[in-house]
Amino acid sequence: MVFVKEENEEDSSEPEPWRIKHEENADLSEVKEESKELSKELSEVKEESKELSEVKEESEELSEELSEVKEEHVKPGEKPLSRSKTKNKFLKKRRAKKSTTCTQCGKSFTNNHLDVHMRVHTGEKPFSCDQCGKSFAQKIHLKVHMRIHTGEKPYVCAQCGKSFTNSSHLKSHMRIYTGKKPFTCDQCGKTFLRSSNLKEHLTVHTKEKRHSCSVCGKSFSQLQSLHAHQKIHTDVREYVCFECEKTFTTSKSLEQHERIHTGEKPYKCSHCDKRFNTSSNLKRHERIHTGEKPYKCSHCDKRFSRSEHLKAHERIQRSEKPYTCDQCGKSFSIKSHLKRHKKIHAVEGSGLESTAASMYM
Repeated sequence: MVFVKEENEEDSSEPEPWRIKHEENADLSEVKEESKELSKELSEVKEESKELSEVKEESEELSEELSEVKEEHVKPGEKPLSRSKTKNKFLKKRRAKKSTTCTQCGKSFTNNHLDVHMRVHTGEKPFSCDQCGKSFAQKIHLKVHMRIHTGEKPYVCAQCGKSFTNSSHLKSHMRIYTGKKPFTCDQCGKTFLRSSNLKEHLTVHTKEKRHSCSVCGKSFSQLQSLHAHQKIHTDVREYVCFECEKTFTTSKSLEQHERIHTGEKPYKCSHCDKRFNTSSNLKRHERIHTGEKPYKCSHCDKRFSRSEHLKAHERIQRSEKPYTCDQCGKSFSIKSHLKRHKKIHAVEGSGLESTAASMYM
């Protein structure tokens, strides 16, 4: 038997009107989304195309400039410049074209270096340490600073094995071995290993002492010298030697002291083979060779190679006798004289007074 579907009978397979509308809306949303993605991709392609065009133009410009440099230096009868010389000349010319001038101080820089330089004038320090909060104008300065926290010292001296946080400190340290002193005083001609040493020395000529101790009024030319001095009043001796437990007010004093235990003598005389554990001892020794006597008496024309000799001499001139014997009250201008005098009391009562007297004479 065959069933014939009547015309008025509903076909259950046909979708309902609301479903058709919903599907149409969904399709339209998908088309819009695809359109947005295509627009985005098209923008990216345009941007890439623009960058490629700029690179191509710059490449053509570079080739043209390089050709110009080569042509400028290849004259009849002359050999063409080597590749390295041509490249250097080309780079020099290119830098001259690209350089810009600082409106604040007139210095010239390439574009990216000018941006960094401007922070000197603006005071901007965008790079901050996440350990202590200290800020820096350049990223490389932050990188070097971070080694304080990490303890990293990648620059090692090939002579003694001592390591440093940055290359400039190693370079400065190496001058101990080479004897090179590139920093010269324009007042007296004296030379120094470091620029900071020259700066400190210049205060001898200017006699400028801007930093005064609030406790005793003593003045200093350098702020760090004042800070070191103030520890005398507070009795803060935070640096301890692990060999003998002796304490010091500065890290430099501890470092110098530790050489007694290690036997290290990094400072070599440039005139003989003698070595010393401190730069001051080397400097004092070298005056034997040079005959230099930089310390002049303010009362007469006598000169001395050591400051302590000048001080002792001036005390005699002023009739000062700050060193007093606690046994008999006798005073002396020179500390060594007091020390020698005390030996008299040390042998008193032993029947050796005549021997002690002959020692003092």
